[in-house]
Amino acid sequence: MTETTAPLAISFIGLGVMGSCMARHLGQAGHRLTIYNRTPARAQAWLAANPELSPRVAASPAEAAEGADAVITCVGNDDDLADVVLGPNGAFRTLRRGGVFIDHTTVSARIARQIAVEGRDKELLCVDAPVTGGQSGAEAGTLSIMCGGSEKAVDAARPILSAYAKRVVHVGKSGAGQTAKMANQMCLAGTIAGLSEAIRFAQNARLDLDTLFEAISGGAAQSWQMDNRFDTMARDEFDFGFAIDWMRKDLGLAIEEARNLGASVPITALLDQFYADVQAMGGGRQDTSALIRRLPRRGGN
Repeated sequence: MTETTAPLAISFIGLGVMGSCMARHLGQAGHRLTIYNRTPARAQAWLAANPELSPRVAASPAEAAEGADAVITCVGNDDDLADVVLGPNGAFRTLRRGGVFIDHTTVSARIARQIAVEGRDKELLCVDAPVTGGQSGAEAGTLSIMCGGSEKAVDAARPILSAYAKRVVHVGKSGAGQTAKMANQMCLAGTIAGLSEAIRFAQNARLDLDTLFEAISGGAAQSWQMDNRFDTMARDEFDFGFAIDWMRKDLGLAIEEARNLGASVPITALLDQFYADVQAMGGGRQDTSALIRRLPRRGGN
């Protein structure tokens, strides 16, 4: 933890792969937790795995937000987020005036701005705060977070986010966190595509891959993907954190936002179609590095 704060009453909504880790870090940092998940069995499983944290389990987002200093969400998409925040039993019904709202879902900039507008009348401090760093970063508490919102809102969120982030960057006004995440995913998809082609090219050329990695991983081609996925991609192992289905969702958001902005993103659109090819091969739940599957391998290594 890079910052300290007095224990707060924090409600965490959404206990998926990422959210479950973040909620655990908050409890371990001494905050008083309330948890809510739309699938109650997942909340009970989280409770069974973390009995020492003794959270309150809420029956709805509105109940979760009662008495909270801050509400944090990490759900699936725009509709899910709108439901748990703005719906009839949403968190904004009961979150106290002046409370902090932080959303870690990767969603459209539009819904992030809408939530900020809805929160304005209650003087809520709203931050759209998508993350990067994957499941391993969530488990280790070393995520990087890009934040959109007012300076006051982001300053209020920083001590909370420090429980599971190594980097918190205020990138702009409400919605800017989401557009920054779109840019991140565009870069990531391009890096994976380049690495996929390089590995298949080397295999078809019968290069020794260990020697190749030694030769190129210390230069300009180096990347996190190369360091962490080179060997597994070469072995056709794709059972890791971030699924192709989710990457397609993220790239779809980026393409839609680019259309709204009048920006040209032809490479992103092409990569989205490449990922669609792997989905059609049955790889939607495989890690994004499974993009290499669409490239033929000849000869072997």
